[in-house]
Amino acid sequence: MVDVLVTNGPWLIGIAALFGFLMAWGIGANDVANAMGTSVGSNAITIKQAIIIAMIFEFAGAYLAGGEVTSTIRKGIIDSTFFIEQPELLVYGMIASLLAAGLWLIAASALGWPVSTTHSIVGAIVGFAAVGVGTEAVEWGKVGGIVGSWVVTPAISGFIAFMIFQSVQKLIFNTDNPLENAKRYVPFYMALAGFVMSLVTITKGLKHVGLHFSSLEAYALAFVIAGLVGVGGMIAIKRLKMDSKADRQTQFGNVEKVFAILMVVTACCMAFAHGSNDVANAIGPLAAVVSVVNSGGEISSKAPLVWWILPLGAVGIVLGLAIFGKRVMQTIGKNITHLTPSRGFAAELAAASTVVIASGTGLPISTTQTLVGAVLGVGMARGIAAINIGVVRNIVVSWVVTLPAGAALSIMFFFMIKGIFN
Repeated sequence: MVDVLVTNGPWLIGIAALFGFLMAWGIGANDVANAMGTSVGSNAITIKQAIIIAMIFEFAGAYLAGGEVTSTIRKGIIDSTFFIEQPELLVYGMIASLLAAGLWLIAASALGWPVSTTHSIVGAIVGFAAVGVGTEAVEWGKVGGIVGSWVVTPAISGFIAFMIFQSVQKLIFNTDNPLENAKRYVPFYMALAGFVMSLVTITKGLKHVGLHFSSLEAYALAFVIAGLVGVGGMIAIKRLKMDSKADRQTQFGNVEKVFAILMVVTACCMAFAHGSNDVANAIGPLAAVVSVVNSGGEISSKAPLVWWILPLGAVGIVLGLAIFGKRVMQTIGKNITHLTPSRGFAAELAAASTVVIASGTGLPISTTQTLVGAVLGVGMARGIAAINIGVVRNIVVSWVVTLPAGAALSIMFFFMIKGIFN
């Protein structure tokens, strides 16, 4: 059956490229809003500024750090030995998965649901493999780990966000002189943010550019950057013209201005880390198709990237965000709970910390679920009444539906594609 790949090779690659672009567009529309939603929701930046920042940093992350080589089958979800006899099934399946996950993401974005792009593509791949090839072709243990992460990651990030926000309240807002205390303590928060963000960038981003650091080097480098950021922050805050004799409301406003600057920095880092990490959800299956077709049916665990694949993914992400990213941003930034720059900063820093913890321990995580958990944590710090329970319920339902929706769609498309080409 390998002659199917030879005769229809260019068609298969063309269709895969189209659906890969669709998937990247969906990632942009849905996931990038996570990196930017808190900044926009707390009015630290406008939607237009968010889109420009995200375009630059997402593109840089995806293009510079997206990797020359990508794992063809994300997270080892399926066992490729089952496809050696019939490599065309893997090609049809990956094309079906891209279309299924892309369509689901676009539907979810239209409804303003922040769902996980990783889980969408994983659900799609599991679906076609289990039904089209056989249930034993799926590594069910890995799938179980992903389902477990639904509870674990939002809980971790929610707890961290709760703690960060409580500390900001105790040390700064609930004191007699919030502004003086902000000048004293904010540099420490800046240093902490510098540490976590540089760790995310070093561990998630730079390894793809060919810069490899051992854990010790990564931590040492992050520590140095944290020190520099803290000192820089101290100097910058001292320069701000603010009246510490003003009334408390004015002082609160001034303190929030300081956090607003911080939010922009964290948003840039989150966008870079996200671009480098999640572009693989779109280009991994596409690279698998290209590699199988070009090698005449040979399946390898890693596929070298053809030159056009990464820019295709990067451009898709940026366009999806610019055209369709507003709705999910609205959900995360405005609809769950009321965010101010200090609250948004606590949420973003907590989400980034969770990403660091997870990549260190190998937990499969979804940036979306991490951030939603963090925003909930900040809301909880102000009492359950501060949270819009209806919105949270819809979000949780959409998470649960994502895996089966991706699976059902990809099974349908798999048999359609198989029928067309066989």
